[in-house]
Amino acid sequence: MKIGVPKEIKNHEYRVGMTPSAVREAANHGHEIVVETSAGNGISGDDDTYRAAGAAIVDSAQEVFATADMIVKVKEPQANERKMLREGQVLFTYLHLAPDPEQTKDLVDSGAICIAYETVTDGRGGLPLLAPMSQVAGRMSIQAGAHCLERAQGGAGVLLAGVPGVRPAKVVIVGGGVVGENAAYMAVGMGADVTILDRNVDTMRSLVVRFGQSVKTLYSTSLTLEEEMLAADLVIGAVLLPGAEAPKLITRDLVSRMKKGSVICDVAIDQGGCAETSMATTHAEPTYVVDDVVHYCVANMPGAVSHTSTYALNNVTLPFTLALADKGYKQALLDDQHLLNGLNVCQGKVSYEAVAHDLGYDYIEAKAALGI
Repeated sequence: MKIGVPKEIKNHEYRVGMTPSAVREAANHGHEIVVETSAGNGISGDDDTYRAAGAAIVDSAQEVFATADMIVKVKEPQANERKMLREGQVLFTYLHLAPDPEQTKDLVDSGAICIAYETVTDGRGGLPLLAPMSQVAGRMSIQAGAHCLERAQGGAGVLLAGVPGVRPAKVVIVGGGVVGENAAYMAVGMGADVTILDRNVDTMRSLVVRFGQSVKTLYSTSLTLEEEMLAADLVIGAVLLPGAEAPKLITRDLVSRMKKGSVICDVAIDQGGCAETSMATTHAEPTYVVDDVVHYCVANMPGAVSHTSTYALNNVTLPFTLALADKGYKQALLDDQHLLNGLNVCQGKVSYEAVAHDLGYDYIEAKAALGI
């Protein structure tokens, strides 16, 4: 199979779909890999490094899309990239379709086979291709939030850890999954006062086992959420419904009553955000203020730490990339139900139920979409 790796073009996105080591593995399996020039610069992988790994370097994304059987990316294809997709071509990347009707329409119209990293599953009920970026984003959310709390950034001028004689910042994490756990890891390490809200008692038990009395856990209800947010200096939105738009748990009214200079870091923004006041921002302009509350809503947070993120992502995507290339997409999907769960759009049909439901498409079960 011919695998294409274009350069990412989303604002301040420095990750790349395949590392040189992943390219070498694919080449060892007998596949041809074409990489757009400079695609790996953000991870210190220049063109010569990719050539040495077995890739051919081409001058443009157009050449990558025109010649490759499968496109391997990181972020969802941008509008001009979607125009280059063709019928029967495989796209393997993050998609986050539920809050993005324009992208969904373009992918349906393209006739491509679109497999989303974020809905591939594993035998433990997890999302293995989403987990490493959730780990990165969770840890980054505390770094970003601590910076936003500085007075010069519009925050209240609160140091996350405090100092002897001055209280630390109160950090409220809404959601105790992978993002929430990793946010707590950083916040506890920095000495903050940390509370995690969740509705899964087993999740809260595991958090207490890990962090002990360094965190407080609360069952999330509208009342406990309100009480904690009104007392918070930093709120981390870490809510996930796999493949679906994030629920708007944080209302506009609640934001209007938060402390002046407090911060919301909405990690769920790539699925639409969990606050009614959230709207996607970029690394170039990461924040805005609503009712004296600083909002940090960068949709591709891990792109800022591209080296760590790309290698962590390739560690989990490579086996699936090789399966798709070795077997062909149809056989690879049929052989692995967990990979099949990643099929979101297939030759004009929406094959992921939550996306179809949220955006008003007819839902076609994945095997039926494949013609099985």
